[in-house]
Formats: sequence, structure tokens, C-alpha cells
Amino acid sequence: MSTVVAATASAQPAPPAATPGEALFVVSGKGYGHGVGMSQYGAYGMAKAGYSYDEILRHYYTGIELGLAPTKEVRVLLAEGRRAVTVASTVPFTIRDATGEIYKLPAGPLTLRSNLELPTLEGLVVAVSPLVVRPGKATPLSLDGRLYRGSLQVSAQGGYLRVVNFTGLGSYLQGVVPGEMPSSWPLDALRAQAVAARSYALANLVKGKPFDLYADVRSQVYLGVAGEKPAATEAVRSTAGEVALYGGKVASTLYFSTSGGKTASAADVFGAAIPYLVSRPDPWDKLSPYHRWGPVLLGARTVQAKLGVGARVLDATGTTTPSGRLRSLTVVTTTGSEAVPASLLRTALGLRSTWLTIGILRLDRPSGPLVFGSSVRLRGLSRGLESPLLASSADGAVWTQAGMLAPEANGSVTATVKAVRTTRYRIEVASAASPALLVKVTPRLRLVRAAEPGAVTGTVRPKLAGAAVSLEQRSGSSWIRVGQATVDSSGAFRAELTLAPGSYRARIAATGGLAAGVSPTLAVTG
Repeated sequence: MSTVVAATASAQPAPPAATPGEALFVVSGKGYGHGVGMSQYGAYGMAKAGYSYDEILRHYYTGIELGLAPTKEVRVLLAEGRRAVTVASTVPFTIRDATGEIYKLPAGPLTLRSNLELPTLEGLVVAVSPLVVRPGKATPLSLDGRLYRGSLQVSAQGGYLRVVNFTGLGSYLQGVVPGEMPSSWPLDALRAQAVAARSYALANLVKGKPFDLYADVRSQVYLGVAGEKPAATEAVRSTAGEVALYGGKVASTLYFSTSGGKTASAADVFGAAIPYLVSRPDPWDKLSPYHRWGPVLLGARTVQAKLGVGARVLDATGTTTPSGRLRSLTVVTTTGSEAVPASLLRTALGLRSTWLTIGILRLDRPSGPLVFGSSVRLRGLSRGLESPLLASSADGAVWTQAGMLAPEANGSVTATVKAVRTTRYRIEVASAASPALLVKVTPRLRLVRAAEPGAVTGTVRPKLAGAAVSLEQRSGSSWIRVGQATVDSSGAFRAELTLAPGSYRARIAATGGLAAGVSPTLAVTG
């Protein structure tokens, strides 16, 4: 099938509607994370450029001042809904229950269940919830094999256990900072992270619970003693008590991995303006492997499934915020459209950030059969991607360029192709290609009544010399074979056939890169 790329002429009559093809979305982005507050790779770049930790903090948190917060013990939820937990110490330790009774325990592991039975010299005793497990001198306690500084509170809750770590804020941060930032980074970057983590923890203490912080991303990831690193510990200790203040209150110092060159405002991302969380230029995060990323290729069916959309996805367009990130995505389906918040899009599709560009490639199926020698205008979409071209292939393995495409403002593209043989088509760009569209082409058959009685003749184009042609007569809703002919070298055929009144047609099987074809019906009236 040969191809000529043609411009759309507005004066031409509207062509028959095509069936929308399978769309491919090509997603590229900048940055990693929600984008609000301090970019950690930006802090890394600033520290390498000689900026101090307080300069780093003041850059990302507009208008803040550094001050001191009172020394505080924090309560960190380590486990809940557990049938059993194992606490251990390498030296003797003690447990105090809710009545004030103190139980001395030898070094080693102790498995606790919801009945809170404790082994003593007199045998098993049932302690009263909650229990406070206190470590031996200068020795961390272990919970299920992970070491923590401070004490552990174990509470029974209707057949289950909850464990909370009571520890100093500094000890907590020693287990947080190295999990949030590589300890091999410059000390001032680690100090900035320590102050940000301290401030964030104090500004986001959990309300109405018997603990202050979660040990996971609901607060900050807390790794305990196992996560501690000397450089991170030095950063925590050398900034002891320091927090970011705005208007005399501890600031909620959000942070994330990579900005992509500019941070986002809290208003853009979370819908609520916070004066110290505004969009800031961030040229220092270019060292991040996520400064630019993609392309990520997502098929329409994948997008439909992961977003929970009820109908086949045909298109999608985004609305952006002033900082350039996506606010929402309007997904167009076969039944309508719906808006998807950018935050849901990011998590559902596993994208690194909402600073996205979304390209689309889609080639639509033309209506009706293509007959040899005819022309058809292929239609589709190519938006947000550079230099699209139409490619063709006879076998789906070897593809050749069939013409350049010139997208209109809305991304629509058209190309006129001439039907020569069954061919696959797709729209290609540098990094992706739309799903292949198989366009079947049938031979052009003509069947006529011969001049002399008792015969029919016809032609086949292209000249499929030697091909068998079946002659068929309509019988009710079916067609029955009543004769056969062979195509000669000129592309003609002839068959002796007694013609009773009725409807007749010629049929040729798939051959020579063409699909099976039939002629227009020949009506015989007498």
C-alpha cells in the first residue's frame, strides 16, 4: 500500500467516521516527589557549592528563622495489631506494668502475647497493660530483631498488641536522617535535613492518639539504631534543638527528593497556601538522576485499569499549576470524560512526580473495507511529541517511513494512503510508536453477464493470474457456490454458468498480500 501524506482541506465533505484506535501515552517528567519545600538533591547541590545549612533552609523555606525548641521525648508507634512481639536485650532489663509492679528479666529474648504473661522465679504471672520495657544500662532494646534507643511501651488491645517507642527527639532523628538522605553527602546538606526533619516532626505530632509519630511515611521513616550513621548522627547533634520557625511557630518543613529545577507551592499541590512553602527556583538539583526522566510508555488499557476508569480511554489532556506541575488530567473515554487529580494519577500510575508532559499517539481504523486502487484518509492523534511520521509494514517486522505528519493545534493528524495491499500502519516518534493498525485491502472484482447466454465474465485487479474465483448465488440469507473460474494473465475470468433469476457474486480467497474479496452483486431478472 503506497502512502501520500495530505493536508486536510476544510472545504471537503466530512469523511465517514473512523473507529478510534488504541492510544499510547508517552509520559516524561521532571523531579521526584510532591515538590513542596526542600529539594534534597537541591540541598546536596547547594552544600557542594559551599552554602551553609542555614542558607539552604532559608532558600527553600521562604521567610523562616532558625530557633531552638525545648528538649522533648517523643512516642513513636512501632507496631500495632500484632498477635505477638519479641523484645530482647543483651543485658538484664526490667518491665513495669500499669500497677507499678516491676519485674526483673534476664538478658535474652522475651515473647509477649496479648495475655501479657511474664516469666518470674515464682512462675508465670499476668501483668497489667500497658507494660513499660526499660533497657539495661546504655544498651538499646530490640523489638523483633531491630534495635531502638529509649523504652518500649507494650499495650494489649483485645487480643492484639501495640508497641510504642519512648525516646529522645535526638535519638529519633538519628534513626530518621540517614534514611532520608545518604550519609555520604556533605555535612551541611545533612544538617539541613536534620533541622527539616526535627521541625517537621514537631509541627506534625499526631493528635488524639497514645503516640506522637508513626515510624513510616505517615510521619517520617524511622529506622532505629540499625539505620544510624556517624555523619548523620553528627548532623543531628551539631544542630541539637534547632528548628525552622515562621511567625514564632515551628514550621511544617516538607521535603522531597528532586524538584526538576523549581519547587512547587503548597497552594498548587495541596490546595492551601502556606507563606513559607512557595515555589522557588532550584538550579542545584541537576545532579539528581531524576532531574529529568522518561519517557514512560503507558497503553490506554493500562491507564484505564490503573485509574479505575469504566470505559476505553481515547485521549487525555492536563491542566497545569503556575509552577508547571499537573493539577488534574481530563481522561476522554468512549462514554464521556472525567477529571483525575494529579496526586491520584501519580500514585496509580507509579510516576515520580506530577511535573509531567503527556504525549499521545493514536491511529484510528477507517470505516468500511478498502478495495485495491482506492484511497483512504487515515486519521489519528499525535500531540505533545516532536516530528511524528507515518510508518508502514507488510509483515509487522520491518517498518519503513511512509511520510511525515503535520499535527493540527489539537493534535489531529491525517494521511491519505492508496490501497495496494494489506498493510500495517503506525505513528512513530523518536521514543515510541502507536499500536500497529492493520488495514486490510481486498482485490477489486467485477462480475458481469456475458453477451452470449450461459456465461459470466469478470475482472480482478490487481491481475492475480492463476487465482481461483468462486461464483456464488444467494439462497435466502446464505450464498452457495455454483461455479468456478481461473484468472488469466490479463486479470480476466470467465465461467460457463446457467443463470436463473437471482443474485450472484464472485469471491476470491486471500492471496498475494490481499484479503479475501467479493464483487458487487449481479442481479439477474430473466
